[in-house]
Amino acid sequence: MEQYDIMVVGAGSAGLCAALQASYVLGGHRVCLVEKNGMCGGTTTVGGVNFPGIFHVWGRQVIAGIGWELVEQTRRESGKPLPDYLCEYPMAHRHPEYQISIDAVVFACLADERLKAAETVVKFHTMIGAVRECGDSNLVTLCGKDGLYDVAAKVLIDCTGDANLSKLAGAKLNVMDECQPGTFSCYAMGYDYESLDMEELQKNFEKAVEAGEVTYDDLGWNRAFTPAFLKKHGHNSNHITGINAADSVGRTRMEMAGRASLMRLFRFLKKQKGFENLEFKLASSECGVRESRTVQGLQTITVNDYVDGRVFDNAVCYSYYPVDLHDAKQGLVNRKIQPGHVPTVPLGALIPKGLSNFMVAGRILSSDRLANSALRIQATCMATGQAAGAAAALAIKHHCEPADVDLDELRRILQENHAIVPPRE
Repeated sequence: MEQYDIMVVGAGSAGLCAALQASYVLGGHRVCLVEKNGMCGGTTTVGGVNFPGIFHVWGRQVIAGIGWELVEQTRRESGKPLPDYLCEYPMAHRHPEYQISIDAVVFACLADERLKAAETVVKFHTMIGAVRECGDSNLVTLCGKDGLYDVAAKVLIDCTGDANLSKLAGAKLNVMDECQPGTFSCYAMGYDYESLDMEELQKNFEKAVEAGEVTYDDLGWNRAFTPAFLKKHGHNSNHITGINAADSVGRTRMEMAGRASLMRLFRFLKKQKGFENLEFKLASSECGVRESRTVQGLQTITVNDYVDGRVFDNAVCYSYYPVDLHDAKQGLVNRKIQPGHVPTVPLGALIPKGLSNFMVAGRILSSDRLANSALRIQATCMATGQAAGAAAALAIKHHCEPADVDLDELRRILQENHAIVPPRE
């Protein structure tokens, strides 16, 4: 049977950084990274949202480390200099300008290079089927293309985005009654946005809504006509509502609903003036999911903690993004962070209650719903992933639980790997 010190499940923004950081501390042959898709990156790559952020705010960088290095290298390899983000932060509503557009293919290739250099054991096209304790290890049943097999690991890190590993392990979870909508990104091409007759288009679109041929969600994020999809050429601009995609049943529903949404819109637009040459090209292989489940951790980040920029005594990283809840009925619900404040993430938010040798990172960390709507952003996922990887590695080195690692040593390891760690009060 294969045996590892650490198994990371999910190779998105969080899992990639967790696996690399753990490999840097322990040696990659002792770390296993499991991913259901055929590439790393998660939302950044297969989800079509290839503009991670936010790394800078209030005139300074607040998130760096492994994830930032990959973003920086992707821009450099693509021949694109990084913008100057160290100027004073602009109006809060302009925060998307501080996300960094990157080439998703180059990012995925560089991730492979980093994992290979670190000697991390990578298992693509692999799902998890069961988790059970066995002595001082966890046995995880994996499903590869050739069938089921068990792998042992001492510490598990759930970076699935949907708390799938946590659920199998028996963690206490928060499941939303109604989740934020997902988005199915594509590249809409073959038309000139500036030349469109928007008044005529709106009239025809609203008639099509009344006839049940399209929905307002197909074109944007509001309960009325909006040109968001057309202006952004399909990129991260529709809503797939009313589905929790945490499990395979929900995920199937969301994927099919997402494609149905694009098909409705395509058929409508092809009949409109200016769209005679319209094409939809693949930007993502799956829907981007904003919300499904979170864990109940040793500490929970509340929205007040977040917007007030609370610095926890055991903070392991910063986070920055305005509260950004996509509501199917209200549209976007925002709450601004106090000027000059930068929220933090405590170690306890990465450790589920009641589980031994288990950590989480990414959007499933322990937080209330409004705080989570900001914490789910890619740069924060990268930072929490790196922190979880470091803490798990220290737990292995010192034969202790992740909650009991020495915070000063954890901070030192993160800083040695170029992460930015909030100062201890």
